Amino acid sequence: MRTSGVPQARPALLLLLLLLLQLLAPLLGTGAPAELRVRVRLPDGQVTEESLQADSDADSISLELRKPDGTLVSFTADFKKDVKIFRALILGELEKGQSQFQALCFVTRLQHNEIIPSEAMAKLRQKNPRAVRQAEEVRDPEQLHMDVAVNFSRGGLLSPHLHNVCAEAADAIYTRQEDVRFWLEQGVDSSVFEALPKASEQVELPRCGQMGDRGKPCACRYGLSLAWYPCMLKYCHSRERPTPYKCGIRSCQKSYSFDFYVPQRQLCLWDEDP
Repeated sequence: MRTSGVPQARPALLLLLLLLLQLLAPLLGTGAPAELRVRVRLPDGQVTEESLQADSDADSISLELRKPDGTLVSFTADFKKDVKIFRALILGELEKGQSQFQALCFVTRLQHNEIIPSEAMAKLRQKNPRAVRQAEEVRDPEQLHMDVAVNFSRGGLLSPHLHNVCAEAADAIYTRQEDVRFWLEQGVDSSVFEALPKASEQVELPRCGQMGDRGKPCACRYGLSLAWYPCMLKYCHSRERPTPYKCGIRSCQKSYSFDFYVPQRQLCLWDEDP
């Protein structure tokens, strides 16, 4: 029976269209980032869940994990802008008069071959969700002196991801002079960056852990670790193939330590003198 005026699609034609959409989906892109969740072992031996997202359209990768003390650490790699963003949401101790949480953002230049490309990350699949991953390679720790502030309201000119990632840390976004020089050469507007007290003045500042007065400026230090991330592609050789082909990933762990200026000791209460 036909309904008046409404053409009916044939089942065979609908099936063909569905098959075509499935075949074309990888080429057209879904618009949604691909997500991978893995259980990882932290440097202290404890286990946590890590979320990795890859957006091949935006050419970016993000990683997020929660430390045992409740701190939420995230890492964003923006391949288009040569920018990487570290963010930490640190829970405060209310009984000590601290705020509910404190947010920090550290922005540095993304070097080539630090992490696998976004399109390769998007293709990763979790074969054994219950397995606990441990990095195959522990890379040398890196200590960075953050001597420039980033203007949050202008930060989108540096990376479109900065506004979302660093929204809670609008007044605590730091970068380095050497990275600023690189981005300025790439055409980033100088209004994105703001001067902090000169390095010579900062050197004279005591470490926050040595300060008794919580209202005075000091040199703060914050450390974080990326416990597990795909840092390299693996290539295999075969008699049947004339050239090497991608056959997996190599995982890495890397720790970072950031030194930066704070106008009050109160903003660096985690930094205790060793």
